[in-house]
Amino acid sequence: MSNPSDLSTTGRHAAPDPDSPPATSDSRSPLLHSEDWWSVWVGLFLVVLGVLLWALGGSLAAITPQIAKWSSFPALATQLGGHAVNIVALFVVLGALFTLVARFLRLETAHFIAGFAVLFVAALVINIFATWSWASSYNLEAPIVALALGLLIGNLAPVPAWLDSALRTELYVKVGIVLLGATLPFTLIVKAGPVAFVQATVIALATFLVIYFVGTRLLGLDQRFAATLGAGGSICGVSASIAVGSSVKAKKEHVSITISLVVVWAVAAIFLLTAISKALGLHPGVAGAWIGSSEFADAAGITAASAFGDQGLAAFTLVKVVGRDIFIGIWSLVLALIAITYWDRREVVAEAEAAGAPRPGVDVAQIWHRFPKFVIGFFVGSIVLTVLILAAGAAGSASVTTDVINPIKDIRTWVFTFTFLSIGLTTRFRDLTSVGWRPLAAFSAGAVVNILLGFALSAWLLAGFWSSL
Repeated sequence: MSNPSDLSTTGRHAAPDPDSPPATSDSRSPLLHSEDWWSVWVGLFLVVLGVLLWALGGSLAAITPQIAKWSSFPALATQLGGHAVNIVALFVVLGALFTLVARFLRLETAHFIAGFAVLFVAALVINIFATWSWASSYNLEAPIVALALGLLIGNLAPVPAWLDSALRTELYVKVGIVLLGATLPFTLIVKAGPVAFVQATVIALATFLVIYFVGTRLLGLDQRFAATLGAGGSICGVSASIAVGSSVKAKKEHVSITISLVVVWAVAAIFLLTAISKALGLHPGVAGAWIGSSEFADAAGITAASAFGDQGLAAFTLVKVVGRDIFIGIWSLVLALIAITYWDRREVVAEAEAAGAPRPGVDVAQIWHRFPKFVIGFFVGSIVLTVLILAAGAAGSASVTTDVINPIKDIRTWVFTFTFLSIGLTTRFRDLTSVGWRPLAAFSAGAVVNILLGFALSAWLLAGFWSSL
């Protein structure tokens, strides 16, 4: 929260948080050297490009291969032949945009290009497979297939470093969420935002308090460690773990353990929440709201919510992004205040007095540093869509849907497929087996409360609202 998804820091290469504020000695602008900001620029560029093409009488569909359901290989071959130009165009556009990001993030450009090419081909194969009538009959959607394939390959075969450089889970999921905003009218966000905020806040507070008090009072965990676990389980997965861990000065190994637990529960919740929702026949809006309340990472949540169509994705995004993710900066500040005021007050005061320095305070600018910038892109994209629909009027709204919204949805699907593949390819089960039972027990206690309370609010108390979304 994702900052979102939050899963890219797991796996073989646990890179430092790309969205943390740069050191004071680093004069680089975060607007051009932050993965979070680049997700905004890439997502909004694609949105603006779609609007401009529509205004000129064209469509973003020119670079979006729309592969229809197929049942025979000759039919598939015909489709691929007809979409060959679109497929190449999409690879060139997305490859150029993400390579530009890689340059500014100081990644090895040649490695990134090679890795992205493999990722794109894999996404193409997965999207082709998902449109096969046989796969459709078993509800094998592209997100689930991408995750399963990534986990299988990532845990059975070594992933080369040149491919690893292109597995930018957080970048892809943030771009996808910005594009998701461009398919949701702002009027819908205004209507559902308060409900989403209240539901998400109730669940987040309950989950955090359960993890924190079980961890500290029953299992004797360090307060900073318990706070980091609580943030990872209640707010925004890996990004919250990193942000809050830094705010309260938790040990690095405690942050790593929290990230591992987030990954375990996030991956498990994808299959658990999806299977239960379908078994119970939950309305797509209800299922999406439950997933938004109870998933532990944006990328994993989108994987699950994608199985319930646009309505499920809309409900998920409203609860997870509007209701939970945007408060990561505030939670970081509040917990930093608590840490300084109570947990380590004696140590801080003693060190300051020994050095003859004034007592250190809290940097209020931390709220902005930790705020997930892609949320801004999400809202801007939604506002652009709303203005476009109003300007087009009733007569042109169908054209906006066909030539702007639908192609953006198609690109969003591709970007999310990159996300799910990256999660699978960077998750190592063997690295998640040494976290110890006490943090696992504390986190799991909160996770159970989270899932049950999320279901109660989504499927019972507010079911009517989410069903009518």
